[in-house]
Amino acid sequence: MAHGFEMAATSEPPILNNLPRNDASRSVVAGGRIHVLFLIDELCRKGGAESALLNTVCWLPADRFRCSVITFRIDPSLSMLAEFPCPLHVLPLRRTYDWNALRMGLRLAKYIHREKVDIVHTFFSTADLWGGMIAKLSRRPVLISSRRDMGFLQSAKHRIGYRALRGMFDGVLTVSEQVRQASIDQDGLDPAKVITIYNAMDTRRLRGETITSDIRQRFGIGNASHVIVSVGNLRRIKGFDIFIRAAAHVCRKFPAAMFVVAGGPYPAEPACLSELQQLSSALGIGGNMRFLGPLEDVIPLLKASDVFCLLSHSEGFSNALLEAMACGLPCVATRVGGNGEALEDGRTGFLVEDGDHEAAADRIMCLLGSPTQAKRVAVCAQDEIARRFVPEIMMSQLVQVYDTRLGVRRE
Repeated sequence: MAHGFEMAATSEPPILNNLPRNDASRSVVAGGRIHVLFLIDELCRKGGAESALLNTVCWLPADRFRCSVITFRIDPSLSMLAEFPCPLHVLPLRRTYDWNALRMGLRLAKYIHREKVDIVHTFFSTADLWGGMIAKLSRRPVLISSRRDMGFLQSAKHRIGYRALRGMFDGVLTVSEQVRQASIDQDGLDPAKVITIYNAMDTRRLRGETITSDIRQRFGIGNASHVIVSVGNLRRIKGFDIFIRAAAHVCRKFPAAMFVVAGGPYPAEPACLSELQQLSSALGIGGNMRFLGPLEDVIPLLKASDVFCLLSHSEGFSNALLEAMACGLPCVATRVGGNGEALEDGRTGFLVEDGDHEAAADRIMCLLGSPTQAKRVAVCAQDEIARRFVPEIMMSQLVQVYDTRLGVRRE
């Protein structure tokens, strides 16, 4: 690819075009649009961070901002790549401490200067630490970091790196107050620099009629009396084992209920699916469980379900939970991370303690046995989405952070 960028994949999908040099582009100081460069470790699956990045690029006001994205690894078959409305580049980086890393660092620095980048906004540890250092050494852009979880993915070296380099970030955006406090405590960040901006839900995705019977037939659950759904990558932190143990309790009262998991395998935990299937069989509910794998669009499944469960052991702030609330599903979630900031227990959903499958089962059975209560909770949840978790609020807060860090004054 031109300008020194290389392909990490064997074939080049149409989205991986190169950003041509634009000598007419101007920085914010000169009065042009603000150029935000988003750095993310990889675009290999459609997770919460990847979806948040795509939403941010799509929702930022185009009259004030122009965006570009650089990632270090990519899966060219990932369909969401085609949705990015801005240039997307691959900067192949396998290690952060070899000669190739030095070469890639020089290319990134040249890109930042050539394209007059005003803000570098990073996602995940390599982008935060390696990419952040390159950005600061470039002496040009403001550096913003996104923190999306409670730090459970960080290795010891990452924790050391984040604490040692905490001063280089001009701002740190967190997805919940719980993540904010964890980031301050773990990394020793200046609280004044750490700002919570909640994820948002674009309710336009919910438009269109859903025929429940047809959707259930498509997913092989047409004969279910009730459908209880959970969404997430198949990894142990997501608590799907708790979901299955809760299902075993519920099926004693609702033997025709179906429990559905929508989510793909996580590369670092390839045995997770087989472990969950074995647990289902051991508890005698193998016929009540469906593992659908990854879905391009979970909205139809959510709209055709009766209850949503999120029984994770740790969460930053769940996009899946927002989607379920917006779809009018009563939700049961563990009281971890940002779940309690999205749900108000007893009004917009129900919260249970981490690992308490019996309490989760009781809440599910309560909702299945009382359609009136389930409807009331679901309506309150939809109202909460419309009031607090919409793109306009998220973008207004993000633009304010960008403007403040750049010193831009607006009338």
